[in-house]
Amino acid sequence: MSVVKINVLTVPAEQRETLEKRFAARAGSVENSDGFEWFELLRPVEGTDTYLVYTRWRAEEDFQAWMNGSMKAAHGGGEGGGDGASKQKPAASGSTLWSFEVVQQAAPKNG
Repeated sequence: MSVVKINVLTVPAEQRETLEKRFAARAGSVENSDGFEWFELLRPVEGTDTYLVYTRWRAEEDFQAWMNGSMKAAHGGGEGGGDGASKQKPAASGSTLWSFEVVQQAAPKNG
């Protein structure tokens, strides 16, 4: 079964728009990665300053390959130090990565 990675980002109210624009600008950057299955950016509705970045992968190895490849390069950790966008001040003031294995799943029934 798949694995889910949830990056928990603490984002001050004044940085929300910046964070969302940066994610919109990166559209497509993970979708072509081997083993990638799903992405969602979840905005808090009330009572918290925490965004959730949900990704789903075929296997842990696929996630690790992405982390050590294109994601690392996009965030300035690869050869050449990345581009100017990667040197911007982070919009989030904190980050935690949660990891899960999918043990059950369901989809809507047709009809």
